[in-house]
Formats: sequence, structure tokens, C-alpha cells
Amino acid sequence: MTTHDDTAVPAGQMEPIRHDNLLINFTTEFLRIWDTHGSRAKKAAIWRPTPAADVLPGYFPLGDVLIDNHDNITGRHIVAVVCEADTPSADPAKGKALCRPVDYELIWEDTGSGSKKDGAIWRPVPPEGYVALGSVCSDGHQKPSFNAVRCVRADLVIASGLSEQTWNDRSSGARKSISTWSAIPPSAPADEIYLVPGTFVGCSGYSRPDNLFAYSLRIRISLEVNPAPTLPVLDSEIPPCAQVPEHPTQTARLPWFAVKDPQLSRREQLRESPFYLLQRTDYYQLVGHCKNGQDDARPIRWTAPRAQRSENLRTFTQLTSIEFGAQWQSNARQPFLFSARLNNAFTQCEIQSNEWLNPAPIEVAAVMAKNSSIGVYLMQSDYVLLRADGTHVTDDVSYTDGNSLHISQYTPTEPEVMVVPLVEPAVQAIIDTPSADNEVTAPLPEPEPDLPNATDTLP
Repeated sequence: MTTHDDTAVPAGQMEPIRHDNLLINFTTEFLRIWDTHGSRAKKAAIWRPTPAADVLPGYFPLGDVLIDNHDNITGRHIVAVVCEADTPSADPAKGKALCRPVDYELIWEDTGSGSKKDGAIWRPVPPEGYVALGSVCSDGHQKPSFNAVRCVRADLVIASGLSEQTWNDRSSGARKSISTWSAIPPSAPADEIYLVPGTFVGCSGYSRPDNLFAYSLRIRISLEVNPAPTLPVLDSEIPPCAQVPEHPTQTARLPWFAVKDPQLSRREQLRESPFYLLQRTDYYQLVGHCKNGQDDARPIRWTAPRAQRSENLRTFTQLTSIEFGAQWQSNARQPFLFSARLNNAFTQCEIQSNEWLNPAPIEVAAVMAKNSSIGVYLMQSDYVLLRADGTHVTDDVSYTDGNSLHISQYTPTEPEVMVVPLVEPAVQAIIDTPSADNEVTAPLPEPEPDLPNATDTLP
């Protein structure tokens, strides 16, 4: 399951975050629906997110936004909006990601408050299997349009707690009473982000409600994994240089709001770097090499320093807010409340012990065979955080995996000596019989051919 849509994005549009068939994006465009002008209540204004049709076509609000002042928030405030993906859910039985509310229930109206503008606040009633993530305000006392918001399929959200009260109409003089609240996300598990969309939920009365439901959006952290580096092989007496892979071994893709960028404001992040890439590159580092030219095996030892420095990791977290081995979150409402966590395998943070905090060097012992060379390797991982344009956010951090010890041994092959037996040359014996001085040596007669036997033919 990915958290971004791989389809091409038209010019001017922002790439959405994808969870199954739900698309999540962000807008800074709003329409004022109602405010407390003329009322004796504390200052407040309610705004409707209005994603621009040319930039975010098909996107809907999840609810309205309540601000505790009368200032214009367009261009200064950020809120999440949602859209149905073109492709259906991976599970056909789940159906659409979004649905219109089937009705609205009245929570409060300004009648009797003295407000210069009539308004009312409503609770969307979701269809079965869906939930509402925010309340809706109407311009007047009529129910809002059913196209004002969208409800989200229940498996795409997470039940959340309630924040402290954000506003109430106490002293307004209205016949009804209301208090408003927002969600607080629970701690996210590995590979997930829980995002409060920036809406509010209202309830009657001023006490903390027991049965008011609040939700956060669920976002999966996508992780791209490439093949791990191959084990190095010592094939001569001279060890090869470390080969850093051309592509990162693993890449986690993080949305802009989950990263603090020391060079960009939040609005600049949304505009210039809507996502960040945390890349991890693994490679084997040579930590020891030795040649044994003796005819006996002998022990050998090395001390290998670790690449990780706890102070470097602390600085990385302070600058970016990203935690290794723990969840990180935002306690500021702007742009969003969220909680996020990377998995321990990616960050190499074991539950039992966190080796990022262990500065002790690694002791390596081995036994070398006679007349051989040996190379000892440990895997190093370099982490780098990149903006969408590929620029570095801060300095890299590195980690040495003490459990990745690899030993490669090289023994030169002795040349084979082929022993060929010595063969005496064959000598033909010649018997020379001396002849008399007057003896004539004539050539031997040639053998006569076989003749047939004579047969008497007389009677």
C-alpha cells in the first residue's frame, strides 16, 4: 500500500497522499461562513475550506475550521481536504473511500446571541461504515448542503482523543450552548502517521463530553526497498575498495508536515517540498586486512570504530523532528497535530537495545589459515534526508551494524607440478654376421607363390 499517487500530476497541482482509494491533499483557501461579530461571546470565526478547482479538482472538506479571532486566514492557514481516487480500493468489498452525509443534526444556532449574522452548527450523520471528521456551519439556520463535506470510510481513520476546549459561546446570550473541541491523535505504530485534519467538533454544553467521537486520518509511510549489497569476496592478496551502491537500499517517503525543515516555513514546505525522502544506503566497509605468509595458522584481532555518534543523531532529530526508534509528533495546531513512527528495521533500533547509543568499538577476532590473506567487513548504513528537489536538509548520520560481521579469506592456489616418467628411447637390435672374403652374398629368393596340388587325370 503506497502513501502517494504515482499517476502524473498536471502542472499547478500538488501530488496527493494516497491511502488505499483515498487521496489527501491540503488547501490554504477558505470562505468565511459565520463569526461572532455583535455577540458577547469570545471572538471566533468559522471558515469553509474551498480547494481551488484548477489546483485540487474533486476535493472536499472534512469539516469546517474554527479560529478564535476574526482575522482572514486565507493563505495563512492550512487544512487537509480529500478526494476519491480514480482507481477503486484494493479490496472490492470495501467500496468507496468517501460518501456524502445522509443527514445533519443541529448542535447549536445563534438565535438570541445578538450576532450580526445568522449561523448554526451541525453534526454530519454518516452512512453506515463511514465517520464524520468535523462539524459544519451553515450561513443561516437551514441545513448545510450535503456536498459541503465528505464522510470517510471507517478503516481509513483512527479513533482519537479530545483536546482541551477550543471555544464556547458562554455569555453570548444564545438560547442553546456549545463548546468546540479538536482531535488528538494516539501514538502511531510503525510505518504509520495519524493526522488530525484541522477541523473542529462541537457539542452541546460546556462540560467535557463523554460520548463525542473524534478521528484522525491514517497515512501509511511508504518504503521502497532495493536489493541488499552482496557479500564482498576477497579474491587476491589486495582487498578491493568499498563499493557504495548507486541507489539507496531503502527509502522512506514522508509528507511535508511530518518534517521540520530549518530552511523553509510551513507554507514554503507545502509549496516547494510537499514530500521528503529519508534514504538509507547500506554497504560493506573493510575494517581489517592481513596476510599470513607462514606455514601455520595464527590468530588475529582488530578494533573497529562505530560510525554512529549519539550527538549526531540528537542534532538530526532537533533539526528535523524525526525520531529513530520512537514516535514523533507535533503539539502545535498549525499546521497539524500528528503522530508518526518509522519501523525499527529501517532505523536499526532494536527493542531490547539501541545500538545508536553505544559508542564502544567493535572487537573482532579471527584465525587465519596458513599462507592466506583475510578481509574483515562490517555493514555501514548512511542516512540522508532530501527535499523534493533533491537538496539535503541537514548533515547525514551513519550507523555500523555490529551483527553484520563478514569474513572473507583468500588462499592462493599452488601451481600443479606434473611428473612425467622418463622413457628410454627404443633401440632396434641389428645382428651383423661377418662373411668370408670370397663369399658372394646374393639376395634371398623371393617366396614363390602358392601353387595348386597336382592331380592325376588319367583313367
